Amino acid sequence: MAPFSILDLSPVCEGGDASQSFRNSLSLAQHGERLGYRRYWLAEHHGMPGIASAATAVLLAYVGAGTSTIRIGAGGVMLPNHSPLVIAEQFGTLESLYPGRIDLGLGRAPGSDQRTARALRRDLETNSDQFPQDVLELMDFMSKEPRQPVMAVPGRGLEVPIWILGSSTFGAQLAAHLGLPYAFASHFAPQQLMQAIEIYRSTFKPSAQLDKPYVMLGFNVFCADTDEEARFRATSWQQAFVNLRSGRPGRLPPPVQGYREHVGPAEASLLDSVLSCSAVGSPETVKAAVDAFVARTGADELMVTSQIFDHEARLRSYELLAQLRRD
Repeated sequence: MAPFSILDLSPVCEGGDASQSFRNSLSLAQHGERLGYRRYWLAEHHGMPGIASAATAVLLAYVGAGTSTIRIGAGGVMLPNHSPLVIAEQFGTLESLYPGRIDLGLGRAPGSDQRTARALRRDLETNSDQFPQDVLELMDFMSKEPRQPVMAVPGRGLEVPIWILGSSTFGAQLAAHLGLPYAFASHFAPQQLMQAIEIYRSTFKPSAQLDKPYVMLGFNVFCADTDEEARFRATSWQQAFVNLRSGRPGRLPPPVQGYREHVGPAEASLLDSVLSCSAVGSPETVKAAVDAFVARTGADELMVTSQIFDHEARLRSYELLAQLRRD
C-alpha cells in the first residue's frame, strides 16, 4: 500500500475560531506523527471563512515546534501571491529551525478569488504567466551557488525539496520538465487526473533532486467504525463544497443526516464528480476504495484530507486509515 500523508486546511468549524483551528492542526500533526504518516502539509488559501491556513509558513513554524520527526510543508504556497525571495527566506527559516523536515509545494493558482488575489499581489495581470520563471528563481535562491547577486538569508544553500502542485496538465508538464515530484489535487479537481499523470511520467527528465517520476495524489478519506457513521461525518465536507461552488463560502458546518438525499441534481452531480477520488466508510470499505484508486493511478503516495467537523472523529479517521497499512 502506498505511503500516507496528511493535508490540512486548518478548517474553521461553525461555532469555532482560528485559534481553535490552529490547536486542532497541531493536534492532528502530532497524531499523524505517532501513527507513522510520512508528511503533514498545510494549504494556502485566502479570504475563505472556513480555512485558517492563510499564513502558511507562520503556522508551519507552530506545528514544527510541536512535532519532531514528521515532515512538514506547504501543499502548497501559491507562488503568484509572493515574491520568490520572500518564500526562499520563509522556507529557509523553517529549514534552519527544523532541518531535514521541510517540503515546499508550489501552486500556480491564487488560492482565492480575483479581488483577493489582487489585494495580495497588486500587479496580478503582469505576474499571472510567470509561474515557471518564479519557480526557477526560487530554486536558484535556495541553491548552493545562486546565479543572481541577491542573497536569501536564510535560504541560500539549503535546497529545500520543491514539489509542483497542480489540478491540470500544466503543472504536470512543468514538474516533468524540471525533474520535480508532482502532487495532483485529485481530492477536489479530479477531471484531468489520468491525463496529467501520463504526461508527467512520459515526459519526466531526471534532475539533481529526483531521478525518476514521483506522483502524490490528493484523496479524501472519511473513515469510521461503520459505513453509516462515515457517511454522516462526510456530509460536513459535502455541504461546505457545495456552498463554496455556489458562491456561499462559510465555516465547516456540522454533519446532517441524509444530506445527499436532499440535494438537487446539479449538486449531486458535483459531489459525484469530486467523490470519485474519495473513500467513505468503515475500514474495510475504505481499504477497498484506496486499493482500487492506487491500482488505477499507480500513485507513489496519497495525501489524505479529511474535513470532519468533530475533531476527535477526524483523529479517529486518520487512526483507522493508518491501521490499514499495519494490518
